[in-house]
Amino acid sequence: MTERTADPRDPRPLLGEPLALDLLNTRWAGTPVNDLLAEPDGHGIWLSSAGLADRCPADRAALEALLEAREALAAAVRELDAGGPPGAGALAGLDAVLRHGRVRRAASATGPVDRVEVDEPGRLAAWLAVDDFLGLLAQGPDRIKKCAHDACILHFFDTSQNGRRRWCRMAVCGNRAKAARHYEKAKS
Repeated sequence: MTERTADPRDPRPLLGEPLALDLLNTRWAGTPVNDLLAEPDGHGIWLSSAGLADRCPADRAALEALLEAREALAAAVRELDAGGPPGAGALAGLDAVLRHGRVRRAASATGPVDRVEVDEPGRLAAWLAVDDFLGLLAQGPDRIKKCAHDACILHFFDTSQNGRRRWCRMAVCGNRAKAARHYEKAKS
């Protein structure tokens, strides 16, 4: 993956998560729910923030593949949020995205090289996101978490040493929850 620097046009509240969760977090809380990929330029902004703008097209077919991947990831994460592993339906959705690509190993002067090959260039970002999700699952499905704030719908990969992170961002969601608890305590 190339270096990732957030696109300054990216309005999302949580950036820098692993690619799979970064794609999932293109939807965030609001009334109605905010959706970066619903905006005309949102697809290109996401590709830029994800470090994929130079590798992936930002056309309609690529966006459709990305939306398919986001829905497959959302289905799998919903089941993780409920405390179980992704079921057969969620896995089938992930596999449907993965069927459009593969990793080809090659030898090079500096050692082995893995190259991702996809059926169509527009499927690369979607394939990479779902492949990243499989890597996160291998590291520990219990580390893929939904923010504990009731009004937040963002997900993050918990890299804390003890695995007890609860908030997507302590400065926002964590402080809101603490302030609400303090307010309730002061009222009584």
